[in-house]
Amino acid sequence: MAQRFDPITLEILWRRLISIVDESDAAVARTAFSSLLRDAHDYTCMFTDSRGRELAQGTLATPGQSGAMALGIRKLVQGLPPGSFRPGDVYITNDPWALAGHLNDVCVLSPIFHHDRLAAFTACILHHSDIGGRVASDNREVFEEGLFIPLVKLYDAGTLNQGVLDMISANVRTPEQVNGDIRSQIAANHVCAAQVVRMLEEYGLEGLDDLADEVIGRSEKSIRDSIARAPAGVYRSQALIEQTEGQPEVCIRCAVTIQGSDITVDLSGSSPQVDWGGNVVYNFTYAYVHMAVKSIFDPEIPNNDGIAAPIRLVAPAGSVVNCRHPAAVAARMQIGHFITEVIYRALAKALPERVVAAGGGTPATMQMFYGRHGDGRPFHTVLIRGGGLGASAARDGEGSFIFPANGANTPVEILESDSPLIVERRGLLPDSGGPGKQRGALGRREVFRVPDDAYAPQAPVSLAIQSGRFRLPPEGLFGGKPGALAQFLVNGKPGDPYGLTQLKPGDTVVMDAAGGGGYGDPGERDPELLARDMREGKVSEQSADRDYGEARRK
Repeated sequence: MAQRFDPITLEILWRRLISIVDESDAAVARTAFSSLLRDAHDYTCMFTDSRGRELAQGTLATPGQSGAMALGIRKLVQGLPPGSFRPGDVYITNDPWALAGHLNDVCVLSPIFHHDRLAAFTACILHHSDIGGRVASDNREVFEEGLFIPLVKLYDAGTLNQGVLDMISANVRTPEQVNGDIRSQIAANHVCAAQVVRMLEEYGLEGLDDLADEVIGRSEKSIRDSIARAPAGVYRSQALIEQTEGQPEVCIRCAVTIQGSDITVDLSGSSPQVDWGGNVVYNFTYAYVHMAVKSIFDPEIPNNDGIAAPIRLVAPAGSVVNCRHPAAVAARMQIGHFITEVIYRALAKALPERVVAAGGGTPATMQMFYGRHGDGRPFHTVLIRGGGLGASAARDGEGSFIFPANGANTPVEILESDSPLIVERRGLLPDSGGPGKQRGALGRREVFRVPDDAYAPQAPVSLAIQSGRFRLPPEGLFGGKPGALAQFLVNGKPGDPYGLTQLKPGDTVVMDAAGGGGYGDPGERDPELLARDMREGKVSEQSADRDYGEARRK
């Protein structure tokens, strides 16, 4: 007989589950070697029931990882023969098509046993700064992008497979950092497993499956009720995404159908997969469809398998949103981050008060620096940055956010401690937010310099960029104007954001993130808000006269 839970016990157990996975998350923050993990939080912890159904994820989870894990973990554990798992097993993989879409996202997966019975699984995905390969967006195949680890046992019943760690160490530039981060993942899983078993003991539970049925079922009912209240219909939009110079823009076409409590997102007609690393695997596409649907219809509901039940995704194989192996996928965020935006744009017609205009942090800006310190030590560090958030019906866009990826902006001090580079300037760009009744948030500028003194690197510093919005700005909604374009300059001249850039001592890099799109007619902006923007230096007199004429004259 399935165990039932009264509402109070269910709430207590649910909060206990979240505290467990957040404790696992904190273990990564305390023990990770890479600054991308400690400071930018580019990782996700979660656990499932014994059938691989997602039950809980960390409060600060990254949607591209968590949504992909929800699909991927279930397929992985259900794809292995019954009885495959033993206490002390730890699996590892970074198969982009199985999980989060590129080789840098390495997953460590562990079964949880209670009273010698399989009770659950816990998993942790980290974005490893270094996975070998040619670190650039213009690779043509996944084989160029680094080490591909199929699903293998890192620990077999508690015994380390040293050969797997040796293989990984031999294929990366900074093995001490990579191995340290893998051990951080193992520690996170250990924390999660120990606390799950402790909870089962305290409450006399044999496993998590009955609790999962209750939590997942309630979550599904909640989001279905919200979808059913939306106006039924088919809502369409498309997004154009720039490629390298001379290539046509990528197009993502979207048709969102709301019928009762079901929602279908059909991406048929989107561009075929491309010959560079912007291709998106099905799991990553689904992750940002999931992000869009949840954030619009039921943002406060717990993340678990119940959220997935009403969503049907159509993404044709061989398209840029469901690429086939061996497509290059390292820069999948340069296209994948737009999936949430194109769904917002479609549903703006049905639910205008629940969406935001396009943001300058879509896609995030990722800068990968590697080379050698003056004393010969290798370094490999990654900065991730947001841009201006788009405005909404209720408020201006604010801050410099990595949206919809939910990462954190890496402190500049981390770059300077991890590498010989110097950050000369960081600040917001006046007049870069899209004009509107609600104004888009400002874009951001950072200036980096390679020193030419005693701290100069031993050899040229390699810089790889993943970003966007250099030619097509973030669009506004309902008469709002676009935000300012992004910019990448090397010594004052436009750089190549797709290939590798070799920086010499004395070189300077300027990286501008785009501003957010505006919402509503700029002429309807509250004159007091416009005057405040001018006092604070966010909008200049020239921009006020040019872009906010009617509001300026009030």
